[in-house]
Amino acid sequence: MTEQKPKPKRPRGVARLLADTCIACGARCQSVCPVNCVEMTDSGEPIIDSAKCIGCQKCVKICPASALEMYFTPEELKILEQLATSAAPVEEELDPEAAAIAAKLAQYRGVWVFIEQTEGESAKVSWELLGVGQELAAKLGVELCALIIGHKVEHLCTEAFAYGATKAYLVDAPVFFHYRTEAYLEACCHLITKHKPEVILMGATGMGRDLAGAVATKVATGLTADCTGLGIDDKRNLMQTRPAFGGNIMATIMCDKFRPQMATVRPNVMPMPEHKPGAVGTIIREDFTVPEESILTKVIEIIRDSHNKSAVDITGAEFIVSGGRGMMSPENFAILHELAEELGGVVGASRSAVDAGWMPTDRQVGQTGKTVRPKIYIACGISGAIQHLVGMQDSDMVIAINRDPQAPIFEVASYGIVGDLFQVIPALTKKIREIKRKNS
Repeated sequence: MTEQKPKPKRPRGVARLLADTCIACGARCQSVCPVNCVEMTDSGEPIIDSAKCIGCQKCVKICPASALEMYFTPEELKILEQLATSAAPVEEELDPEAAAIAAKLAQYRGVWVFIEQTEGESAKVSWELLGVGQELAAKLGVELCALIIGHKVEHLCTEAFAYGATKAYLVDAPVFFHYRTEAYLEACCHLITKHKPEVILMGATGMGRDLAGAVATKVATGLTADCTGLGIDDKRNLMQTRPAFGGNIMATIMCDKFRPQMATVRPNVMPMPEHKPGAVGTIIREDFTVPEESILTKVIEIIRDSHNKSAVDITGAEFIVSGGRGMMSPENFAILHELAEELGGVVGASRSAVDAGWMPTDRQVGQTGKTVRPKIYIACGISGAIQHLVGMQDSDMVIAINRDPQAPIFEVASYGIVGDLFQVIPALTKKIREIKRKNS
């Protein structure tokens, strides 16, 4: 009887930090280490105790900046080379926890977009999300589905197909006519449990933010709010990019151990997809309702705001003239109104101008205001803090007017004018009037 040689074990190595690559993402590596061998410095960089490291690679895998690597000694590298050139079977140490997570995640497939509607009228952001949802679904190799909840809203299924969805899950009952968190939450969780979507996108609106947070809590998954970018990595994780630390950095967040992966996106951040009338898809009608008596909230009456002249929805404007601290006073915004009127646009403002009381809050552009995507955005007396840039950086054309040639706004501007805005804007308005008079 021949004695069998023991199968060689593959060296596991130890984790180590690559120099000048850490982005201080918030101690993700420390949070996943099963043996507590990672400590964080005051600057947010990891210190790894190699004597305690077991080479599980969890910290390496979770690092969004690939700042960690596995280190092998010369002896271990020699063993790896021998294993690579030999046909001998290698004993692999299986990670039961990782195998269980992978099996659970494999059950979830499909990209869903929640179609927000009020009394049957859809929110534009839902169609924008179907556009980016198409790209995500194509990368994942799955269907793009619309999630529609309401009463007498089947017509939205047809509209969803026109914007790229191939399937629509429809929950239609009188109890869903008005949005109420409890009812919509139960409907969403029922569908998620039954069909197991991989990704769910919602608009970062009042309704979307309320519902997304409730759903993520109940199904015990992660949620990233106010995303400005979405993508898919090589492990089917949704890469969710959003401003962090007051807009000073852009963080990419992933939910790699839980499903579904959920994100909200602000209106006008994603481009509108092509509308294809006549497109068809499959409608999955779900016979689900919630007893009215089980819902604590009742809608007695809807009182709509009477929009006055100052209440303008700047998110849909094609031309926006925005003023910042450089306008000096609220009276000086009159010259911006004149220019906006000649262009057929509206007047916006930076946060500093709104905080000073010079403009109403519904005109604020930026991270804490509204996100806009006009054809032309004219920034007047706005320095260009990152919080403001987040709200207007996707404009087709940006024209900046500022006395400071070093203002950050010029870095994103298509055209920059260094000068006194109180001279430039009236001259610009006058010239536009002359051109319009000549053409007429």
